[in-house]
Amino acid sequence: MPTRLSPLPLLLLLTAGCAAAQSAAPPPTDADTEHSGSLPAVDRRAQTELSVVTVRGAAPSRDAVRNVTPASVLSGTDLDEARASTLGQTVANLPGVQTTAFGQAAGRPVIRGLDGPRVAVLSDGLGAGDVSAISQDHAVGIEPFLADRIEVLKGPATLLYGSGAIGGVVNVSDGRIAQQAPDAGFSGRVQAGYDSVSRGQTELFRVDAGSAGFVLHADGMNRRDGDYAIPGGRLPNSHVDTNAGALGGSWLGAWGYAGLSVSRYLDSYGNPAEPGDAAHGVAAVHLQLQQTRYDLKGALNAPLPGIDRIEYALGRTDYHHTEYEGDAPATRFSNLSDEARVLFMPTPLAGWQGSIGVQALQRDFAALGEETFVPPTTTRGLGLFAVASHAFAALDLELGARLDHRSSRPRDSTRRSFAPHSLSAGLTWRIDDAWHLTLNLDRAQRAPAEEELFAHGPHAASATFEIGNALLGEETANQAELGLHFHGQLVDAKLAIWTNRYADFIYLADTGLIEDGLPVRHWSQRDALLRGGEAEATFHLAATAVGHYDLRLWGDTVRATLAAHGGNVPRIPAARAGGELKWHNDDWRASLGVTRYFAHDDVAAMETRTAGFTLVGAHLAWAFASTPRTSWEAFVDADNLANQTARLSTSLIKDSVPLPGRSLTLGLRGLF
Repeated sequence: MPTRLSPLPLLLLLTAGCAAAQSAAPPPTDADTEHSGSLPAVDRRAQTELSVVTVRGAAPSRDAVRNVTPASVLSGTDLDEARASTLGQTVANLPGVQTTAFGQAAGRPVIRGLDGPRVAVLSDGLGAGDVSAISQDHAVGIEPFLADRIEVLKGPATLLYGSGAIGGVVNVSDGRIAQQAPDAGFSGRVQAGYDSVSRGQTELFRVDAGSAGFVLHADGMNRRDGDYAIPGGRLPNSHVDTNAGALGGSWLGAWGYAGLSVSRYLDSYGNPAEPGDAAHGVAAVHLQLQQTRYDLKGALNAPLPGIDRIEYALGRTDYHHTEYEGDAPATRFSNLSDEARVLFMPTPLAGWQGSIGVQALQRDFAALGEETFVPPTTTRGLGLFAVASHAFAALDLELGARLDHRSSRPRDSTRRSFAPHSLSAGLTWRIDDAWHLTLNLDRAQRAPAEEELFAHGPHAASATFEIGNALLGEETANQAELGLHFHGQLVDAKLAIWTNRYADFIYLADTGLIEDGLPVRHWSQRDALLRGGEAEATFHLAATAVGHYDLRLWGDTVRATLAAHGGNVPRIPAARAGGELKWHNDDWRASLGVTRYFAHDDVAAMETRTAGFTLVGAHLAWAFASTPRTSWEAFVDADNLANQTARLSTSLIKDSVPLPGRSLTLGLRGLF
């Protein structure tokens, strides 16, 4: 058997060697965030300048140069080039982050090998309110094409968003409730594009208008994608039709801000794992999703003595989706959720700054019909959390704690209650202006999710018969991460090595039994060990009269095993290594990238091996017709240029449903 190569050791050596070859330079104003970008509305030359990136997921907000928390941020041109039809695919090229894949409509982020209920997907700090964590065929109810920025948090900071976020947080900021007035009282964005792989079209708009006293927001998006192309043909029943939009308004003043928004998300898509068979009278399965969301958000500046700021957010999400077999409705899922967060930021005391918060949640979930494998369940949660930080001479210290009470009660059955708690500590040592060393430690607990506790029945999307375990207890993760960051004039580099020891890790185990013609999988608990690493280095190769050249190299790897000779954890991401060469000047920008997914052989019982593959992508954009108030850009994006048959080890349906083949997207966007 050939030896498998992991990209991480090579990248660690490359990162350390290139960084050591440089002389120290003043710290840049851009952050220790792993990926960020800026697309000003007017002056394209500003793309070459790095701006302060505030990690809004951490509290209190600080520029990320001094932020202990491991975080990644996508915004501006980087976000424009990364946008995809699913949130998971949009963030999948960040180190340590991959995606599930269920066609081109459903894909949820996977962070350091963890997905489902362990990864919190948020809309401006509150839960998405969908049912995407229950099954991979359920779409996330957030549209990445309407996002201003996307933040990914790993490690200790995730405790701010609930004990369920034990694996990580993906927070999508959409600006629907404005916190400041637009320049000159008006700003907007329009975009239209066509892609060859699905013969699809996407159009969107966004408008913000107002003064220092009141700002009105409106946005909308429509996407119509047909069945997508794969090597050798097209994938039946992989179409998707999405409509999304929102209205919002904000009152602004020196006192703070307060705003309301109402958004609507509609999605209709085929399940490529169930394309049907007309010859035998088997109908194709498709899903129709409807979600309405109401948000209230605001902040009060200096409301009380000793309190610098109070931030609050309340959200209600009314979610429904129906799974159809042909024209006949088969199963209807509904989820009505209410969530509230209040954050108090005291006046700094003796060099310490921090925040104290409370979070409450109620969720009523139901599934009625043929695929009712999880009973109707009411879930309630209440959490108290606090974080504090102190900047010493060369050290930054951050501490956090969270206490939760959570209960789940299925209809006609016994309530289960849990009291998970979490503790975290992070330390940054600024060795000099260029070198930073970080250490993050956290102990986090998670209560079992509804499907893990109460599932019982056939689950067509995964082609299994799932059985929950009402006796499951909390799982506990003990994670340690060591990171090294270098910021120089010619190289920005970072690496992280981490280990996560789980007590009572919850996973879906194959039993080898058959029921209703389907293999039986049972939700089980066993200690587990996850470990891995990430590395990234950006080389600023040249700045000449014809443009600026940068080379980015990166990689990540995860290994996950069950204790007591229990084998491997299922559906763990494959190791990757990638490189991207970028060039830009005042009017043009271009890039060419290659990502190698290595073969994944460390599989669980009855899980198949995943072959390796290489994806090649490119971007080209031309800014034209710019004025002091407007900027237009024509762009071409290319994905999977080598037309590789690509299958992700994180996908339940990888053996029957590959990723899209070669794709070219042509588009036009305008900023004003």
